[in-house]
Amino acid sequence: MSEETGPVDWSERQKNDPKVIELQQHLQANNGLKGLEILEANNIERAVALFRRDGFVVVGGILTDEQIAMLATGCKEVGDEIVALDDNLKGNRGSHRYSFGGSSLTRSQLHHPAWQMLLDIPEVTRLVTAMFGSPEYSLRAASGDFCLPGAVDYQPLHSDVNDWFDATRSPFSAYHDPFGSSSIRDLPCPYICVNFLPQDVTALNGPTRQISGTQNSRVPIPRLENEPEWMRLSTVCPAPAGAIMIRDVRAWHGGTPNVSNATRYIPNLEFYAPWFREPMVPGISYQAYKKLSEHAQKLVRFCVADSGDELLTGPTLRAR
Repeated sequence: MSEETGPVDWSERQKNDPKVIELQQHLQANNGLKGLEILEANNIERAVALFRRDGFVVVGGILTDEQIAMLATGCKEVGDEIVALDDNLKGNRGSHRYSFGGSSLTRSQLHHPAWQMLLDIPEVTRLVTAMFGSPEYSLRAASGDFCLPGAVDYQPLHSDVNDWFDATRSPFSAYHDPFGSSSIRDLPCPYICVNFLPQDVTALNGPTRQISGTQNSRVPIPRLENEPEWMRLSTVCPAPAGAIMIRDVRAWHGGTPNVSNATRYIPNLEFYAPWFREPMVPGISYQAYKKLSEHAQKLVRFCVADSGDELLTGPTLRAR
């Protein structure tokens, strides 16, 4: 992808601001998980072991050059539509930071061909099947995030799935133990996110930070102001275009500054374990669903709108 970007991306923070330059230098020198392994797609046993130990794993060489180009183009098209609604670049996940799902009327990009393409990658199917121990998993959504140059702030650490509390505070959560003796963190992994990289992820362009081994932790996630520096630097980089990061979404993670010269996109597919389900919103019309491969239809079987329903798609800035 091009390393050029319009000056609007840096409208709030000038590139020559001494604090920005200091941050760039600090990240270039220190950012990135030490000893990060990037596995080959056929090393499934090692991938499962790292996933279960750390709550995530990176596997390289998954996307072809053609698929990388298609995904990069699709991400830019959708990203440009979202940013066009946001004159002040306030984002919906922090300044200059956006959720692909949270910026969609359907909470998903499953209606977009670039995301549909990701459903039929055999290496991903083999890896996710191995991690769940079954091929009977299902798609939750096709989403992800992107951050513009000038996203100089850290996103707080968080988890993408939580126990159910009530319909207001946790409308899309499902697990609830009325006796209070167990948590979703005590279970096998209920929900996997596969992040796809349409560009290299570097120390400067907003790599995801992952705190290894936190997927089963009941310790409170530290607030941003209390987060130690080593956690801020625990980022999944460098990682090459065409790689994927497979995450147990319970593990603590968060966005980091993009002080490069290009937007960083990380689209994803999100999968529920065969035994787990939460309230869902349709992400693909019945007509589009019928055009998918048999394998893709099986994956999205709980995401498809009824045949007589019209699916309204499009961008929104309201975080969903």
